[in-house]
Amino acid sequence: MDRLTEHAALLTLLRGRRRQWGHVADEVEEAGSALRVLEADTNTDQGDLFEGFSDGIGAALDTARETLLGWDAQGIRIVTLLDADYPAQLLTVHQRPPFLFFRGQMSPDDATGVAVVGTRSASTEGLRRADEIAAGLARRGRVVVSGLAAGIDTVAHRAALREGGRTVAVIGTGLLKSYPKENAPLQEKLAREQLVLSQFWPDSPPTRTSFLMRNGVMSGYAAATVVVEAPEKSGARTQARLALEHGRPVFLLDTVLVHAWAQEYAHRPGVTVVSSAEEVLNLLDDLTVPPDEVVWS
Repeated sequence: MDRLTEHAALLTLLRGRRRQWGHVADEVEEAGSALRVLEADTNTDQGDLFEGFSDGIGAALDTARETLLGWDAQGIRIVTLLDADYPAQLLTVHQRPPFLFFRGQMSPDDATGVAVVGTRSASTEGLRRADEIAAGLARRGRVVVSGLAAGIDTVAHRAALREGGRTVAVIGTGLLKSYPKENAPLQEKLAREQLVLSQFWPDSPPTRTSFLMRNGVMSGYAAATVVVEAPEKSGARTQARLALEHGRPVFLLDTVLVHAWAQEYAHRPGVTVVSSAEEVLNLLDDLTVPPDEVVWS
């Protein structure tokens, strides 16, 4: 069965809003084929899948193929959880998306990357420490993963680039959107030279929910998360929680302990409070392993 048809079948399954994407991912993974699931749905009450398609499944698949080819012409690639090049580390988490859109180049080395996250409204000291951590990671050959948001994320990406390292952006919009808009040039640079990932349709705008969903994927994509600054209501706080659920180590800079949530998290297994970039880097060397030694079960 050709890859384009499988991708078209998955898009057709997901176009209706009656089915949660996580449930579709489970069904497709169990069946080993999106097309098999789609064909099985023709025997059930899933008429919404083919609404507007007089020829049923065939016409729906043709439309999905045209959509995929249109995105491909814009440089947007897609990988699904049944493809061999789907990030293996994401398959280990419940929040795995059924597909990822991306621009740039994927790499198995990203499995030992480190997410550097924090607030959009960062302090001068927070920005300095984020820069120091990301630059140190890059100098040691670590992939820096972040969310391309304003503040901590932007500094982390730029520091990795400055040091000649690899950095991956996991964004909370579709690939045809940029948020914040002033990061559009940086997003384009990362798409050309590094990697930009999105779990959302290419033209999806930013929403509060989409950023929280993005944090789950970023946590699963990276081997560890470093929280530089994060107030009570913060996506970085959400990512810390999800990282622990995923079995990934979490590092909290000691300055985050001014917040009650961080004080509570500091006592949880898997969380380490650190006071300097050097301490983070040394601990990461002990807690994560080189890419050629990573085995995902």
